[in-house]
Amino acid sequence: MELGSNYWSRYGRHVYFLKKIRTAMIVFFSVLVIVTAIFIILNIRNNMKNDRQELLQIWNGGDYIQAYEFSKTALLEKPVDYFLLTINGFSAYQMGISQINNQNMLAFINECIFSLRKALLHKESSGDGRIFYVLGKAYGYKGGEYADLAVKYLEIANDLSYPASDIPEYLGLAYAAFGDYRSSVEAFSLAFIPGKSPSDNLLLSIARSYIAMEEYNTAFGYLQRCIDISPDSKSVVISRMLLAEIYGKNGEYDNAETQYLNILSDSGENAEVRFQLGEIYNLKGDTTRARAEWRLAYRQDPAHARARARLNI
Repeated sequence: MELGSNYWSRYGRHVYFLKKIRTAMIVFFSVLVIVTAIFIILNIRNNMKNDRQELLQIWNGGDYIQAYEFSKTALLEKPVDYFLLTINGFSAYQMGISQINNQNMLAFINECIFSLRKALLHKESSGDGRIFYVLGKAYGYKGGEYADLAVKYLEIANDLSYPASDIPEYLGLAYAAFGDYRSSVEAFSLAFIPGKSPSDNLLLSIARSYIAMEEYNTAFGYLQRCIDISPDSKSVVISRMLLAEIYGKNGEYDNAETQYLNILSDSGENAEVRFQLGEIYNLKGDTTRARAEWRLAYRQDPAHARARARLNI
């Protein structure tokens, strides 16, 4: 049976109509997908922006525990995000230095270093003095074997003119731990603020560096200043102990004895002071008084190894 031209005309229009519908549907769904994707992306970005604002608000509010937990959780989804890495590093540092237990402190300090070292892989970190400053201090807490890294990052922070007034003091400690006492003293000298009394730690640290360089007269001045101005009895005891050590090395045994007796008079009994008094009396040739002091040291601290050794216990 033959089909007429009218049929084929109607068929062609039907096919054309179906193609138009199909094309329209494809365009519609394509637009829908694009709009949905844009909406999702904008929503994600909006949520990220809100999360960042919330995290920044938490950090600025000084809630380091929450900032640490928040950033740590967020890093599971975005492990190389610069903002999250810096906040996690900074908050881990704050958590670390607040710990009483040394092992817990080091765990947080290591996490701080890990996050901030990852942040350094970003170009934007090159001029961010905060990262180098915190990294330098974090390595300082890890001990003398990391002192070179503490010096490295603190010097970079210094070169970037990061405005932290304690950089010279931390640099001085790092150089001292590294064994570079001359650089240590030079750094410490920059920590003095005109019109403001130096801290006990600063005076003691400078004195220790001069003692290590065997420049005892200079060390003496800083120790005496600490004794004169410090309200902290512990700092005074340490200063007198170091003064007594200097006197002992110079053969001034009577002056060393006076320093130890002043500690006992001002601060009460102290096993280490009693032991050192025994050492002074022994150097003066008075072995009877020396053994009496060692016995007192042993009675106050039965675990005092050097007192036990002196008494052959």
